[in-house]
Amino acid sequence: MRKLAYLAAVSLVLSTPAAFARDAAAADYAVGPQYDTTHVYVPEDAFDTFVASFVATFGGSTSKQGEFQVTPTRSLTKSQLALTPAGTVSAFGFKTPIPYPFGDERTGYLVTDMDAAIASAVKHGAVRRLDAFPDPIGRDVVIQWPGGVNMQLYWHTAKPSYAPLATVPENRIYLTADAADRFIASWTGFAHGRVTADNRAASGAEVGQPGKTIRRVAIDSGYGKMVVFVTDGQLPWPYGRDMTGYETADLAATLTRAKAAGVETLVAPFTANARQSAIVRFPGGYIAEIHAAAAQ
Repeated sequence: MRKLAYLAAVSLVLSTPAAFARDAAAADYAVGPQYDTTHVYVPEDAFDTFVASFVATFGGSTSKQGEFQVTPTRSLTKSQLALTPAGTVSAFGFKTPIPYPFGDERTGYLVTDMDAAIASAVKHGAVRRLDAFPDPIGRDVVIQWPGGVNMQLYWHTAKPSYAPLATVPENRIYLTADAADRFIASWTGFAHGRVTADNRAASGAEVGQPGKTIRRVAIDSGYGKMVVFVTDGQLPWPYGRDMTGYETADLAATLTRAKAAGVETLVAPFTANARQSAIVRFPGGYIAEIHAAAAQ
């Protein structure tokens, strides 16, 4: 009898809203890094050139181009995916003014359950910049993490099916010490992220600060890779403008293809923190880092 009463009590505790909230907060809503896209906003007249240059640089293919309203308020944009072995971008070329708060969300992450993912993100320190809204193929929300890091979460009515990536790109986050620990705790809690490296004496050369040391934190999760650069914020241009880092097996060959496609090298290849790196600007203004492992 006591055992039955005990089991009933346990069942009652586990069925409470608080218990369900804990279960929901502990869930992982990631689908996979091939569904994570960098959002690239370019002028409408540079849209086709940008998409072509990105695919020419990294290979791959594109989705069918269309014109859609992708915001909850009236707007119209060209929209297309560039799906490459090194990472995917969602390109937008607005034909109308861009409504707030769109244009400064760095990435879109596909989730399995929109409402549960939003609740988990908020529980882990994010805020919604607007309520979730329907788009032509699903639902979206834009959230902000500590330190002002803006991201989109999205959900599709019909789950897409993309090939796995050959190399997983990095979401490159630049923060000062004021926000770094709060952001890292929030993101790893939400994303079930694992800190794979935390170097508090990394070379500042990687962020344009030779002679200085920085903190460099690498994080892996079901959403892909992330690197957090914790600096004094006194970064020379174009550092901090590079939202994504793309890994390639041969940096020189990649830059040669990029140049032929009209991509400008802003920072020539250099070696720091066990990698060879360059920063480029694609037609339309998108700035990205490209890297390869340094020769041993």
